[in-house]
Amino acid sequence: MLRRIRPSAGASLHQLEKRLGYRFKRRELLEQALTHRSYLHDAGKNRDGLRQKDYESLEFFGDAVLGLVISEALLRSCPHLREGDLSKLKAHLVSTHQLCRLSRDLEIGPFIRLSFGEEKTGGRNKRAILADVFESVTAAIYLDGGLEAARRFVLSRFRPLLDKIAEREIELRDFKSALQEELHSAGLTEPSYRVVEESGPDHRKRFVVEVMSLGKPLAQGEGLSKKEAEQHAAQVALKSIQASQILQGSS
Repeated sequence: MLRRIRPSAGASLHQLEKRLGYRFKRRELLEQALTHRSYLHDAGKNRDGLRQKDYESLEFFGDAVLGLVISEALLRSCPHLREGDLSKLKAHLVSTHQLCRLSRDLEIGPFIRLSFGEEKTGGRNKRAILADVFESVTAAIYLDGGLEAARRFVLSRFRPLLDKIAEREIELRDFKSALQEELHSAGLTEPSYRVVEESGPDHRKRFVVEVMSLGKPLAQGEGLSKKEAEQHAAQVALKSIQASQILQGSS
């Protein structure tokens, strides 16, 4: 039998609702959205005698809700952009990195229900779990209050990023090509990429990719596909190069 960990002391769902800006009519949806599968017993039952549910089905649906709301917002903000550029911006906005950051901004971690083992391994701070929970909470709001409630929540959290896009502060780039050019200009070999971690259910795989040059690791990136993870890794590597000039002395 798994030892389960309830939300941290003092972490009431009312506090979380205030942060979300939404009051649930069906509180059980929010509870499910915060329940990691490790939390459940093989025959776990809630107070009504029904089998409890984890957040994975909500996460799946929340991904679709986020995709709809963000796609609509981008189409309204940037009607001049081509489909390929809109797709890149959408992938950037709903990436594991961004969703994890938004969960941390909301301080969702203390409210997640985990097993003792998952708690011991730092589950409340794991990027994949925090990103998943942002999606599951989005789905819970949709199912409880409808599309408009979900749209208000999503846009309230993404507004700073959407404003930057509207102001053209987020650059549309192929980071892999940019990194290759950067390394080539420094006389180094082309970057190579390898998957170092693969996790998540089949419908929602997450990949961690490492980019290297001359056998030296440059950076790691995450994504919902290998291509997305490679682009993120290249982006992180470029930022590191620009910030610390790590290429000096390597050519």
